[in-house]
Amino acid sequence: MAHPTSQHHSNTSLARRAWNIRRTALRMGAVQGQGYIGQALGVADVLAVSYFHALTHRPDDPEWEGRDRFFLSIGHYAIALYSAMIEAGILPDDELETYGMDDSRMPMSGMAAYTPGMEITGGSLGHGLGIAVGSALGLKRKNNPAFIYNLMSDGELGEGSTWEAVMSAVSHKLDNLICIVDFNDQQADGKTTNALATGRGTEAAKWAAFGWHAQEIDGNDMDAVVAAFDIARALQDPRPRVIICNTKMCKGVPFLEERDITHFIRVEADEWDKAIAILDKDMPQ
Repeated sequence: MAHPTSQHHSNTSLARRAWNIRRTALRMGAVQGQGYIGQALGVADVLAVSYFHALTHRPDDPEWEGRDRFFLSIGHYAIALYSAMIEAGILPDDELETYGMDDSRMPMSGMAAYTPGMEITGGSLGHGLGIAVGSALGLKRKNNPAFIYNLMSDGELGEGSTWEAVMSAVSHKLDNLICIVDFNDQQADGKTTNALATGRGTEAAKWAAFGWHAQEIDGNDMDAVVAAFDIARALQDPRPRVIICNTKMCKGVPFLEERDITHFIRVEADEWDKAIAILDKDMPQ
């Protein structure tokens, strides 16, 4: 049986992992000609650190009781998480071509019943952190030292259920809960900062006021992401932890980065291969 993996790779190695995740997500999107690729490209650095630096897991035994759990509250980010799990060896690369098809283990929105390693069915949005609170409390009661990592979106900061979970986590002293907020300033109705979130540079203070240990970082700066994850895990403190990751939609593909960014990026049929070719010219060594 494989040993648990909590891999501490160099940041150069993690950059290559993130590059692979971006490239795999583009290959997957090309299958259907669509997908939430802007979010996948933006959050790839965070996923690389999660799966190849922070998480303790066994790729060949995704239900191992001692594993850290990674919850994808934002189910439409499934294309990003599948790419990370393919890179981690949890899912086989040869299933990539089935993405979004009938009977595929990789549906367009993440569903736990379909996919090994997919811990929860994400969306409707605003539910993931509540599930994470219950799971973290359950681990505590079983004396299981594993962590719960919950990846959620900035749009979910406008959901009342999120803040109920925020308060519950503090009440139960869930120091085994690490929440990751992907703050890319986009949600279905437009910019998150034009809705209910107060904006970049201010979210950490809000979470801290609720009683969390809060960090806010550039989610596309590998050094910053690694440092924040290390601090969150090592903290000797009864508070739950949150890392607000300010990310850039479509990171790594300049012609998409420069497009008028919306929640769902339209990529033309001939642009998938163009995007992959651009990534290939900038492959980390």
